[in-house]
Amino acid sequence: MKITSIQLEKFRNYHSQNIRFGDGLNVLYGKNGAGKTNALESVYLLSLFTSPRTTKDKELVMFGAEKARIKATVEKKFGTHTVAMQIEANGKKKVAVDGLPVKRAAELIGVLGVVYFSPDEMRLVKETPAERRRFLDVGLSQQQKAYFSALSRYNKVLKQKNNLLKDNRYVHNADDMLSVWDAQLAEYGAALVFRRKRYVEQLNAAAAKYHAAISENKENLSLTYETPMRAADEAGLKEELYLKIVQSREKDKQLGFGTVGPHRDDIAICLNGTDARKFASQGQQRSIALAMKFGEVEMFSSESGETPVLLLDDVMSELDEVRQRQLVELTAGIQTILTCTEFRLNVNCRRILIEDGRAADGE
Repeated sequence: MKITSIQLEKFRNYHSQNIRFGDGLNVLYGKNGAGKTNALESVYLLSLFTSPRTTKDKELVMFGAEKARIKATVEKKFGTHTVAMQIEANGKKKVAVDGLPVKRAAELIGVLGVVYFSPDEMRLVKETPAERRRFLDVGLSQQQKAYFSALSRYNKVLKQKNNLLKDNRYVHNADDMLSVWDAQLAEYGAALVFRRKRYVEQLNAAAAKYHAAISENKENLSLTYETPMRAADEAGLKEELYLKIVQSREKDKQLGFGTVGPHRDDIAICLNGTDARKFASQGQQRSIALAMKFGEVEMFSSESGETPVLLLDDVMSELDEVRQRQLVELTAGIQTILTCTEFRLNVNCRRILIEDGRAADGE
């Protein structure tokens, strides 16, 4: 899979611009604030329908403009596709794939696969479990439509249940309603836990391999999916999860939210047997997050038969030349779009200079 070009109109600081990409490494370079990250953001948007930087879609439209448009051409093994998005000044979005309107995010997911890394992604290691669950949800949703469907349904039911739990004292049939929702949460939740556990088991091997390369074999990385669920198959997980949800009902009523389910799970991250979530240095956090992202690329390729586009935003600034070269070597065989203020490595790549929302072939 590769993106051959993207057109930007009134998007962030781009008035009207077409950016062409090569098969391998593409380097977007220029001064801070020129629009390099904005270009990566547009690719991510066309893949996942949402921005990795903001929840306010109206911020994506150039100040004073009525709407923004972005359009990408994507080449895959079995054909070429176009993905287009229009974002109105009020934040409303419209998407089309090959000229046909897309009404649900599920229809967009998987058309253009991406794996995204920025300095903020180091939160994956040290921040709350929600960051690590988001990592799993983004990766699995792009690779398995069944996972995305189960996740959407689970989140919808959980929201309804939590709203009821907050006001359960004033609803005379609250327990009857909770029983219905708990059965649905057990069904959808079991599907999530089952797929997450398998995914992390496979990701563990892939990420450990990349981390060994990044750390020059000085540290051993291991990943484990943390959940109280012990059943080995999806049916067993459904029964187990339902029982635990019912057992926690009175506690949940008092707290006003559901305390059991995959929305509470985590990924254990260990370096040489030590919990990296508590003790990893900033450099170790970066190495772990990068290894997990490269592992995600490998998992995507294995699951779908297509290699996703790798988006690397400002990862070079704190690396010496040796580590920069190591990182570039890891991108071999992956279409990569990398942003930086300057790029001095003598490697084969397409260089694109970004200046004030304009793109030009670089030297």
